[in-house]
Amino acid sequence: MNPFSSVQQRVGEMIFERVAGEEGPARRDRIHLSTGPRRYGPDSAIYRVHSDASMFIGGMRALLLQSLHPLAMAAVDQHSGYRGDPWGRLQRTSTFLAETTFGTIDDADRAIRIVRAVHKRITGTAPDGRPYAASDPHLIRWVHVAEIDSFLRAHDRYGAEPLDASGRDEYVRQTAFVARGLGAVDVPETTAQLDDVLAAYRSELRGTAAARRTARFILLNPPIPLPVRPAYGVLSSVAVSMMPWWSRFPLRLPYLPVTEATAVRGSGIAMTSAIRWALGPGPTCGAALETTESPS
Repeated sequence: MNPFSSVQQRVGEMIFERVAGEEGPARRDRIHLSTGPRRYGPDSAIYRVHSDASMFIGGMRALLLQSLHPLAMAAVDQHSGYRGDPWGRLQRTSTFLAETTFGTIDDADRAIRIVRAVHKRITGTAPDGRPYAASDPHLIRWVHVAEIDSFLRAHDRYGAEPLDASGRDEYVRQTAFVARGLGAVDVPETTAQLDDVLAAYRSELRGTAAARRTARFILLNPPIPLPVRPAYGVLSSVAVSMMPWWSRFPLRLPYLPVTEATAVRGSGIAMTSAIRWALGPGPTCGAALETTESPS
């Protein structure tokens, strides 16, 4: 093995262990080597998006965007272990995404049933006095559309091979299957429908104290080793640059359009290229950050 391949392997293993956990290799083998029919093949849009390094940016954007719904944020804040066990949450989410994208149909359907059962146990009252339930189809749809919009936009900008218009619609349509399995209704199946659904939620979104705490935790106080902080800072800056302009003030995020269009975008291209090189060929085994679609 030449020295460059050796470095690539060590870096790839470090990234994979963070995302997938110590049992990641065993889970990866189980997911990818299990025999049985798959719902999606390597040429499908969902496979291409979910196996790309741009998922690291898309996952971070998704979590920030999802936090703007007060009821979804209350469920995460009151029931999730994202502050006490952030890597555990990340590893469970990456496994769920990998199972439902790359796994056999039986394994994918089993993963959906497990998450749906967890959602049924998550109920409570938000700080504004409204009750919430993680099984609420309206909240599940919000989490879903915020997530796939983030993954798709990150892939459009930083993916190795961005999808064309028909491929983007295919991605939205294929991801709808999991959303429906988790209990969502009226799930979009085209990018145009996705835009309409996201716009329809605007009146419900606001920056709560919990949402701003989450943003600070993700962007400023992540539980990661100091040597990794500079690279993480680049990824978080890129994720922020992709947030809608109207979401910046509620989360107290900066908005520097000129800088974001040049320096930040260039850094994002460089960083995703480096991650892609380090991980080598094959799926990244899930997203970079948790979403409320994963078990707590």
